[in-house]
Amino acid sequence: MRSGNPVLQDRIFDNAIATSDTRTMTVGGTVQKTAFLLALTLGTAIWSWTRVSPQNIGPLVIGGAIAGLVVAIIISLNPKSAPLLSPVYALVEGVVIGTLSMVFEAQYPGIVIQAAGLTFATAFALLGAYSTGMIKVTHKFRMGIVAATGGIALMYLVSMATRLFGGGGLAFLHSSGPLGIGVSLVIVTVAALNLVLDFDFIDRGASQGAPRYLEWYGAFALIVTLIWLYLEMLRLLSKFQRR
Repeated sequence: MRSGNPVLQDRIFDNAIATSDTRTMTVGGTVQKTAFLLALTLGTAIWSWTRVSPQNIGPLVIGGAIAGLVVAIIISLNPKSAPLLSPVYALVEGVVIGTLSMVFEAQYPGIVIQAAGLTFATAFALLGAYSTGMIKVTHKFRMGIVAATGGIALMYLVSMATRLFGGGGLAFLHSSGPLGIGVSLVIVTVAALNLVLDFDFIDRGASQGAPRYLEWYGAFALIVTLIWLYLEMLRLLSKFQRR
């Protein structure tokens, strides 16, 4: 059992199931906590959209992204901290995506509602397909998405590293040409399929009797994937707008 989402790892459930906690994780409980974290994310996203001034955009995005990464690493290393820190992650990331959304919306009016709609439509469609058995998570399917996710992460790291050292990064990642759009379509697809792996991982964890605090951890993991998918939708739609 493995997920392409880097915050969902086999050892998390394996170690947790070995504990003596008698309160077990449920899919329903995870869904409720995911909804709560989404509400927090939306709340700070709206706040940042309406209150942040243009001169503060850069510091907020960079600072929020760093803070979110630190919190995510802490939760990943210590899943028992998820009930306390996953709301913090949602609040921080809400500021980041709200600020970025404001920037995209200023350049491409209407793009935010389109990206949000596509993100949730994709999530619900994949959840339905997984729940009805239309999509089955096989070993090959899982390993393929894991490998693709790792490749995308490496590609982004290389692009950021080259920019830090004065290079132009990987130009095709930002291009609105056929190659750039094709790459974005692939990344969006991989991000979406990570949701399927996450659903499967949480479902299996609940069926194995994982402790209740992992409901928060599973909700946190879903938020990570949904935010990634939303941001990639924004990038893809912006490329279509620039053509």
